Amino acid sequence: MNQEVLSARGLVVTLAGRRAIDGLDLSVPAGSVYALLGGNGAGKTTTLNALLGFVAPAAGSVQVAGVDLRRNAAAARRHLAYLPENVALYPYLSGIENLQYFCALGGVPLADAAARALLDQAGLQAASHAARVATYSKGMRQKVGLAIAHAKRAKAMLLDEPTSGLDPGAANDFAQRVRAAADTGMAVLMATHDLFNAKQVADCIGIMKEGRLVAQFDTHTVSHDELERAYLAHTRAAPLERAA
Repeated sequence: MNQEVLSARGLVVTLAGRRAIDGLDLSVPAGSVYALLGGNGAGKTTTLNALLGFVAPAAGSVQVAGVDLRRNAAAARRHLAYLPENVALYPYLSGIENLQYFCALGGVPLADAAARALLDQAGLQAASHAARVATYSKGMRQKVGLAIAHAKRAKAMLLDEPTSGLDPGAANDFAQRVRAAADTGMAVLMATHDLFNAKQVADCIGIMKEGRLVAQFDTHTVSHDELERAYLAHTRAAPLERAA
């Protein structure tokens, strides 16, 4: 059995006087992808923020690679890579320069050849490595983000709506790159609305509603139709997003 890398136990997060996360138990082992589904306001983004230490839990615990986040947030974050919906890169630097810059911030100098190898691994075409990021599509920027995660040698990666706004081909390609990252031993937690890609790339899928994990499925044993019915049953009455 793979070692647990990301875990939340009895996690409670209170925002604006309400429980945005309400007693969440979640586990992501090494080498696996966990897709977190749910309607707007379900608590997906708040869950990622809690695992990153951006919001303080009112109760419960979070561990990253065996490090308690509340006791040593800096040490826990060293094991994490985070890709938001829109990866923030410097538009007038190239893909190589952005990768080298963010690695330098983390104290990891990166030569051109190593940077190119990481961008290749992330799926960015060689012809685009030296082009300014201002010319990149969203999918290309996401691949630079993946390269940064690989360069950091992160044990876990958190993704927030990574395929939002991508065309089907780009979304499928990115999903395969995420799967490849997990196959190297990384634990991946992905918040998404994309049922198709979740079923395609994840090992486990959880559905959140009102801050609670209300259903969980092994993707190898659940059909797409069963997953879609469960998702719709839990999300049709979901409230509008307020603080997730």
